[in-house]
Amino acid sequence: MTKGSHKTGLIYGVGAYTAWGLLPLFWKYLHEASAFEILSHRGIWSLVLCVLLLAFRHELKSTIAIFRQPRTLAILALTSAMLTINWGTYIWSVSVNRIVEASLGYYITPLVSVTFGVFLLHERLHRYQWLAVGFATVGVAMLTFQYGAFPWLALAIAVSWGSYSLLKKTLNIGALGGLSVETVIALIPNLIYLGWLENQGRAQFGESLGFSILLMCAGVVTVFPLLLFNGATTRLPLAVTGLLQYITPTIMFFVGVLINHEEMTAGR
Repeated sequence: MTKGSHKTGLIYGVGAYTAWGLLPLFWKYLHEASAFEILSHRGIWSLVLCVLLLAFRHELKSTIAIFRQPRTLAILALTSAMLTINWGTYIWSVSVNRIVEASLGYYITPLVSVTFGVFLLHERLHRYQWLAVGFATVGVAMLTFQYGAFPWLALAIAVSWGSYSLLKKTLNIGALGGLSVETVIALIPNLIYLGWLENQGRAQFGESLGFSILLMCAGVVTVFPLLLFNGATTRLPLAVTGLLQYITPTIMFFVGVLINHEEMTAGR
């Protein structure tokens, strides 16, 4: 790995994780629409952009071929469900002013992945990794005591993304092609929901040109960081990308506290 390639990878990695950390600001700006309307548009416009990019990169044919691979398609159906849960929980957390709690979910996501690795993939942990898992367990217990209820939001985000990553690890397909198939699988439910919303007179898409364009941009803010992330992972060691991923929840945390003015308790 050349020094220039490493530097480029760092730029891509920091850019991707920073963009993901700032996403709550964009979702907050779409507050006129419900979380589920935003989620549906995110999936649809991500698919549109993915198809355009795949066509530009001459990868559309190889992506379509995935639909003739039953095992791969079955796994992608599961990852599509996990991605929908993760996206939906994340967007909903912003709509109800719980960005800080969502950031906690992304802080513990790497530890959930470690746990999955140990118990499902039979990976070995070093002493300090076991210590980190122990701290995470204590943290969840403290959150439970602090909230007076199980911290389901943070754990839903962590477990859904951890499960998504675990399942994707079993596949050998590109990030763009994988996301395309995942959003195709979710397309019909998204269209049905948006059709129902329109029939109820509650859809915000089409109410104004500016807001409709913003909803369409949900695809851009989804795919663009993914491309940066993909560029980073091919240029950086796994240990470096593992450290960089904490940029996202840290930015989310400060967005929640400093911009969204969420309560910062001693327990948090």
